[in-house]
Amino acid sequence: MDETKSFDIPKEVVYEAYLAIKKNKGAAGIDEVSIAEFETKLKDNLFKLWNRMASGTYFPPAVKAVDIPKKTGGTRTLGIPTVADRIAQMVVKMYFEPKVEKYFHADSYGYRPGKSAHDAIDITRKRCWKYNWVLEFDIKGLFDNIDHELLMKAVRKHTESKWELLYIQRWLTAPFQKNDGTTVERWQGTPQGGVISPILANLFLHYCFDKWMEREFPNNPWCRYADDAIIHGVSKKQVQYLRDMLERRFRECKLEIHPDKTKIVYCRDSNRTEEKENIEFTFLGYTFRPRKAKGKEGKVFTSFLPALSQKARKSITEEICGWRLLWMTQKSIEQIAENINPVIRGWLNYYGRYGKKELARVLENINYHLMLWVQRKFKKYKRIPRQAYRYLLRKHNANSKLFAHWHVGISPSTG
Repeated sequence: MDETKSFDIPKEVVYEAYLAIKKNKGAAGIDEVSIAEFETKLKDNLFKLWNRMASGTYFPPAVKAVDIPKKTGGTRTLGIPTVADRIAQMVVKMYFEPKVEKYFHADSYGYRPGKSAHDAIDITRKRCWKYNWVLEFDIKGLFDNIDHELLMKAVRKHTESKWELLYIQRWLTAPFQKNDGTTVERWQGTPQGGVISPILANLFLHYCFDKWMEREFPNNPWCRYADDAIIHGVSKKQVQYLRDMLERRFRECKLEIHPDKTKIVYCRDSNRTEEKENIEFTFLGYTFRPRKAKGKEGKVFTSFLPALSQKARKSITEEICGWRLLWMTQKSIEQIAENINPVIRGWLNYYGRYGKKELARVLENINYHLMLWVQRKFKKYKRIPRQAYRYLLRKHNANSKLFAHWHVGISPSTG
């Protein structure tokens, strides 16, 4: 340790944090300094950051407030720290995360190393087969409403490091800066968009929800992905009681269940045939509901299964339209494939895990838009859709891997 410094923070860790931030990319903060611009004086910038952190004189600048539209209407405020501040947060994360991660519950999946949304969907799918009822809930404005006093109590339970505590406290109270330059002081919440925020949110809910469920309702399995969660029960009466108790618990923790995103659902299938009002719920972009399935011997039955949600279907369709392929006639089909394949692969990787037929119906829209592109690019196909599709089919037969969705069997058809 440098004897002139208050805190033992190795320079190498600051450099490792910079590499992690560079890999994650991200926009500039209030200083408008991009990662590329930060790198023009990389050595000086990293030394300055290390010097201030190690001496205890680092004060995070205001967080850039960016309002982004929600798919359900309204806006969500993201807090974008500067590049230097993201590096500083990553330094603390590298020390603090291992201290809390080992205590987190196995059924907490959001923002955790080695866990994914698919893991959460998979365990929920299996439990829906076993338990008749589900309580689906969402926490209203989690990142905006976390109580700082309760959160710091949890933080102090897991670290005695003075510099970790110091900087976490400073990040919690760093103000927002709006587009017009005005600043807004913050007395609660942790900015959605900050590097350290997901860990702090998980830690808060670890004590507010996870440990509480483990203690009060040990026989009701649950799955949580950040502020979105599912609890399973054996009867409607049981999950109604659970909802009442949960609302009370969150009020104690100064949080609130989102009234429009919380409901009780009956997991109907061939063995559970009661007529109920709610027989579907949406979790992490997948809608769980009764769907036709085929057994090993070819027998058709009804199972409670996930597939991409209506909201996801609409979002994908809108993005495909937004590509405006009709205005890309100056490009070759190979160039178009190169442009859109990364997005298609993302959809296939996430939504193709379950309910592949549902996803295929949506991705067939790509072939339709490609057909329109062919008609506009080649005058001889202008009024003959069938011939345009045949052109695509020839391309497919020559190289079925040209488009990512072709490669998995969603090929063009002549109708």
